[in-house]
Amino acid sequence: MKLRPMADRVLLKPNDAEETTASGLILSTATKEKPVISQVVAVGPGTKDVEMIVKPGDKVVVGKYVGTEIKLDGVDYTIVKQEDILAIVE
Repeated sequence: MKLRPMADRVLLKPNDAEETTASGLILSTATKEKPVISQVVAVGPGTKDVEMIVKPGDKVVVGKYVGTEIKLDGVDYTIVKQEDILAIVE
């Protein structure tokens, strides 16, 4: 199934959360934080007021509690407005 965002929306696939801490401790699923770096999967066409800057394949930083989470074909995605994206990782 294919999903195409509307207007100034962006479809993101969150990067996997860290399984261990920097010191090597293994985290349970309850203590894992939502990842803030995601990969852009699809981009809407924009609006007459909003030009789309991000493109599929970009890695971006988003807030922890931003967007609408969905599950499609067993994969977790988040749909956000472009203005909710804080930065592009280069």
